[in-house]
Amino acid sequence: MAAENTAASPPVEQLQERHATPAQARSLPLPMGNLAAPVLAHGSMIVEHYAPRGVDTQQPHTRDELYVVIAGTGSFINGDARHPFGPGDVIFVPAGVVHRFEDFSADFATWVIFYGPEGGEAS
Repeated sequence: MAAENTAASPPVEQLQERHATPAQARSLPLPMGNLAAPVLAHGSMIVEHYAPRGVDTQQPHTRDELYVVIAGTGSFINGDARHPFGPGDVIFVPAGVVHRFEDFSADFATWVIFYGPEGGEAS
């Protein structure tokens, strides 16, 4: 999630759009200290566009998240599990779980949706 906002990227509270395309998301600047560009937000939910190049260096997050793969293939590490992924796949990661994309193709891009309270929702 965003570490801080810059003038080039609106604060999450100001994201008023209700529709986003991958092409629009690709054109957004990355906020300083962030690996993904915020696209949509409402209440506790924020949608970001994430398209790392080479290596995925993300760390565990403090809220639950969903990934919806836009393009590309590779492997996803989710805690102790490793799964192949491709376009259209949906991946859930509970808050605090180590996760990352590995061996992904050059065209890889995904929506990442953060939601719920800090620490994740109760199971």
